[in-house]
Amino acid sequence: MRPELELISEWIRPGARVLDLGCGDGALLAYLHQHRQASGYGLEIDTANIVKCIQAGVNVIHADLEAGLADFGDSSFDYVIMTQTLQAVKRTETLLDEMLRVGRQGIVTFPNFGFWRCRIQIAVQGLMPVVKSLPYQWYDTPNVHLSPSAISRR
Repeated sequence: MRPELELISEWIRPGARVLDLGCGDGALLAYLHQHRQASGYGLEIDTANIVKCIQAGVNVIHADLEAGLADFGDSSFDYVIMTQTLQAVKRTETLLDEMLRVGRQGIVTFPNFGFWRCRIQIAVQGLMPVVKSLPYQWYDTPNVHLSPSAISRR
């Protein structure tokens, strides 16, 4: 499990209801269920990850986060979590507002492209960093907000 997921799990109170946006293979939800007795759902767009969630016994819903969270009522979850997903969403402000509407608390993590190794890769090679947690090349990355070209347009 990724290190930040263990840290996040410490913030979740036992028995909480959790919605995990862009849940990937469901590792966080499985861990929270086992160690925090949390319940909830993951939203995921990738079919291969949905299969992994189902195999792990994680409640998962096939969903595109760009469509919003209209299917969920106000304050229907104690926590809404979005890890390593924000940079891949086009309408970030709308999704963050929706997170706070459906959850009492929101937790967001994103890649640290400010880390010195990433900055050197951008500066020296002129390329988006390719790291274990985000193994994409610039031409096939789902990240729409953290590319040098997007930064230079602002």
